[in-house]
Amino acid sequence: MAKKKNAVRKDGRIAVQVYLGLDGEGKRKYKTVYGQTQKEADDIASEVRAAIGRGIDVTAARDTFGEWARRWLPLKTLEVGRSQEETYTSRVNYLSKFLKDTPIQKIKHIDLQEIINSLAVKNPNTGKPTSKRLLQTTKSTLFQIFELAILNRVLDFNPVAAVKISKNAPASKRRALTDTEKHWIHATQHRAKTAAMIMLYAGLRRGELIPLTWSDIDLKEKTINVSKSVERVANTFVVKDGAKTEAGVRTIDIPDILADFLSSQKREGILICEKVCGGMHTESSFRQMWDSYLSELNYQHGDFSPFQNKPKSKFDPTGIPFVIEHITPHMLRHTFATMLYFAGVDVLTAADQLGHSNPKMTLSIYTHLDKVHKRKSMSKLNDYLKSASQMQVSNIAKTQ
Repeated sequence: MAKKKNAVRKDGRIAVQVYLGLDGEGKRKYKTVYGQTQKEADDIASEVRAAIGRGIDVTAARDTFGEWARRWLPLKTLEVGRSQEETYTSRVNYLSKFLKDTPIQKIKHIDLQEIINSLAVKNPNTGKPTSKRLLQTTKSTLFQIFELAILNRVLDFNPVAAVKISKNAPASKRRALTDTEKHWIHATQHRAKTAAMIMLYAGLRRGELIPLTWSDIDLKEKTINVSKSVERVANTFVVKDGAKTEAGVRTIDIPDILADFLSSQKREGILICEKVCGGMHTESSFRQMWDSYLSELNYQHGDFSPFQNKPKSKFDPTGIPFVIEHITPHMLRHTFATMLYFAGVDVLTAADQLGHSNPKMTLSIYTHLDKVHKRKSMSKLNDYLKSASQMQVSNIAKTQ
């Protein structure tokens, strides 16, 4: 029997209808596919029938990556904290620049690998190679969006599974302040110093620090009560009861060095860390305060070379070349965790002080420090063996 030939349309294409079944009202449903030749149209129709046989929803062929990313994001944000929500939102926004209007069924592994590769070479925000951790977050975001589409039978495989992240991608920086940098915090007078001291010696997150009041601090018992935090809505921080996680609501025992510092501070307002004009910080006002603080640290302690002449004044509008490494609020919190480790505080107590929802987070910090510290300890053995070997050679030479 000769194969059926379909009529050629005015645009030169040939249309073939594929039967999909009955709709909710008992009417027959069809999907029309097109080809430049009868064979091409028949081949596409065969692919559609095969997809139907695998249970794929072929009516979703026009669903774009942007649509499924938009469906996935609210589901994901129900599972994570505010900071992670911002991370995943930024990843979706970044990926949407490349894939937003692309039908999700047409996205291939190579398309996704090229995005990851380009991001690995250059982060559009920093101009430097993207850290391995951010690349992994980007890949994870992609993977979960495609998994949601698979769950809803839009696809039957995940093209992200085969995407590779270069072994040469730089590890994300997570370090503690040096003793010199801690000295800078102590020695530099600035309106952000109180905030820096609390994050350094009590490990508060920025969101826990901003709504902190003097009534939350008990200098007699040497404790800080963390019972509220802020979340960002546009450029404004909104106070909410409770911390970032349930474990974030806690009482922190503070060391004498912080208690003595706080005792010496004037209490001019309710909040410990206020805007210049009073009131709680916004996203931009806190950033401006912190940038000003970094400029002051740089001005006071930057090791300026003869080719980087220090300006006559810290208010010099010509700009001050930064010669010290950028210090972030999270670095201060990480320094607190590091000091707990070196003080011999056990993991569970440290997790409680840091407000980690899972002690595994604290354990990962301790494990990392263990590796670094043990590596340094083993280097002492290497130095000893080199010294002993040189001494042995010297003794042999003397006897000859």
